[in-house]
Amino acid sequence: MNQKLNQIVITVLDYETTGSVLGYPNEPWQIGLVSLKEGRVDSASLFESFLRVDLDRPFNSHAPGRHALIRKELSESPRPAEIWQQIKSRLTNRSLCAHNVATEKKFVQRMAPMHPFGPWIDTLRLARKAWPDLSSYALEDVILSLDLKSQVEVLLPNRGFHDALYDAVASAVFLEHLLKQPHWQNLTCDAICSL
Repeated sequence: MNQKLNQIVITVLDYETTGSVLGYPNEPWQIGLVSLKEGRVDSASLFESFLRVDLDRPFNSHAPGRHALIRKELSESPRPAEIWQQIKSRLTNRSLCAHNVATEKKFVQRMAPMHPFGPWIDTLRLARKAWPDLSSYALEDVILSLDLKSQVEVLLPNRGFHDALYDAVASAVFLEHLLKQPHWQNLTCDAICSL
């Protein structure tokens, strides 16, 4: 994709997961998606869903998020394959973005193993390149360091970090901010994915 980033639609996504527990695979319990269109966050494109996690399945004690408060709701939520048709067009034939893409890549590929996905844009890598002096590159710390939290909260009030939709929106706001910076405005998708 040799098009400029501000000329394409990018899906920014985030999963919240159970974390690793001996004898159990790491599973997603929430997904959030938002689109960047013409280099701007599209507030009309927000999508989120809880994902089924059985009641007897343990979570890692360090797994962040509000999962402990909604275990019954999670046990009645759709499985990832059951929401595939709702989100397929937003994940296939499109550039994808996440903060530290490994988790999102793994779970998207599990959802639809026969589909190719990407190219992938990693906002963690981009933050390290663009702002090499930050003390931390955790998404929350990047957003706070760059004074972007108020922009995230305009789009998604009454939420916080470690909520899949909030984190997806935060990553999208970061990418929008980055694309306004000198030397970052005219990058192509190929160029930014290779950084």
